[in-house]
Amino acid sequence: MKVGARVRSIALFEQLGPGLVTGAADDDPSGIATYSQAGAQFGFHLLWTMVLTYPLMTAIQLVSAHIGRVTGCGLAKNMGEILPRWFVTGLVALLFVANTINIGADIAAMGDAAELVVGTGGHIFTILFAVVSLLLQMFIPYRRYSNLLKWVTLSLLAYVALLFMVKLNWAAAAKGLVWPVIDGKDALVTVVAIFGTTISPYLFFWQSAQEVKEVDQNDAAEPLVDAPWQARREFRRMRLDTFAGMAVSNLVALAIMIGTAATLNASGHSGIQTAADAAKALQPVAGKFAFLLFALGIIGTGLLAVPVLAGSAAYAIGETRGWKCGLEHKPWEAVGFYVVIGLATLLGIAIDWSPLDPIKALFYSAVINGFVAVPIMAAMMLVVSRGSAMGKFTAKPRLLFFGWAATIIMAAAAVAMIVAQ
Repeated sequence: MKVGARVRSIALFEQLGPGLVTGAADDDPSGIATYSQAGAQFGFHLLWTMVLTYPLMTAIQLVSAHIGRVTGCGLAKNMGEILPRWFVTGLVALLFVANTINIGADIAAMGDAAELVVGTGGHIFTILFAVVSLLLQMFIPYRRYSNLLKWVTLSLLAYVALLFMVKLNWAAAAKGLVWPVIDGKDALVTVVAIFGTTISPYLFFWQSAQEVKEVDQNDAAEPLVDAPWQARREFRRMRLDTFAGMAVSNLVALAIMIGTAATLNASGHSGIQTAADAAKALQPVAGKFAFLLFALGIIGTGLLAVPVLAGSAAYAIGETRGWKCGLEHKPWEAVGFYVVIGLATLLGIAIDWSPLDPIKALFYSAVINGFVAVPIMAAMMLVVSRGSAMGKFTAKPRLLFFGWAATIIMAAAAVAMIVAQ
């Protein structure tokens, strides 16, 4: 690679941050389990869901990024300006519950994946991964930590590599991308689960909060309502970052669905419950190396997602309470913020050791997320439309259209989940 091209590539990667990490964190072990179930049970039939969700999730994540960068405040604080305090507090409490369940499921999946590779010690690895994640958040400076998270996104390439190791029916895959099919009640539930996994409330809070921190950590940056001359450059950066991040998220999800459809569905292994189940089932079908890639990908995505889950809950609660928030602060400088992160992580460990069925726990987490997402998304759309909050940077008609479309579809998904059950 020529020097000029290498410099441009590095400069491009430097522009990616909150959107890239947010998109990659969407493919957490719980998401991997959902996408694996879709591919194993329904083959290529549900690939179209990823085509549909891409513009919707991009729009709603771009809305959250705009709110943070324009106002200099996170989602919870902005929502408190237009919704009753008790209602925002209730939504944030439900977000904490759903995120804690997700953390428990994710670190359990990481422990199971490590046990598959090593042969023993699943619970020990679960505790180890949780403690490492917690210590990194508490004691690594924010700028270095955010760069670390960005590099961890490369672990997602494991799932793309999987496609080069299996025999694919490209015609069937192409048809699945463009021809919507829902084969019965189970397929409908899976479609709802895919929407709930792909468009999740914790992602909104995280990306908005990280945009605020990008301002706080850069002496030359200010909220765009106070520094409108920075808007053109920043909006271009946010578009690039968010479109790239959500593309990574959906392409990896597609790779998982296609890979499991071509292997597990084709060989009759449709009874996949967890990401670890998918990895284990892949070994006799796709080979040991494909199994190893899948298992290591689970660990990598978990290390990326757990801090986002815990951090988004801490940002949401901290903003509603008026606490000092942010990973750039030392633990003794933002006690409440780090207490929430620690509590969410420790409760996640407790879930792994409890008799609670992790699959049922994840289902209830998806239900909570499905219902919490709708009012949060509606509130976000109201904020981004208000001149009193956004100044002259209210959302353009196209962003409003896709943002409201995502909100309406998520509401329909929540209703469909009730009907399907």
